[in-house]
Amino acid sequence: MLLKTGTRTMAKVHSLVSDAAFLAGLIKIETTDNGVKQEAWRPKIVLNYIQDKYLEPTFVVDITDVHETKLKAIKAYETQFYNPDMDGPTTYISTPDFLESVIYRSKMYGKMVGVKFAEGFISKKMIGLSNLDSLIKENT
Repeated sequence: MLLKTGTRTMAKVHSLVSDAAFLAGLIKIETTDNGVKQEAWRPKIVLNYIQDKYLEPTFVVDITDVHETKLKAIKAYETQFYNPDMDGPTTYISTPDFLESVIYRSKMYGKMVGVKFAEGFISKKMIGLSNLDSLIKENT
């Protein structure tokens, strides 16, 4: 389960999501979907995605190969983010600085591990690896 982190309400949201993830795994809490009983299920881990504020990540993921695709996806929401051709109210995410901060954050996290772009994540639980082969091999 993934949750964006970086706004004031995220602590409350994280708490709600964590509680929901815990409660979903309790077999004594019965839920249904279209009249069919659902099995208890719990995500292995709740990860917080760091959006644009600086937070110390627990780990980062190399996104160099998909960085341009990520930017295209963000820009697809042209009414939400900065677009000089659109009129509308100025919001925190509709300024040119917001997209630049997302790019700079990815560059900074990438530089920390020796790649061009990376995404930062926070986990309240310890992360375990089955092997070390997936670790970034660049010099840092």
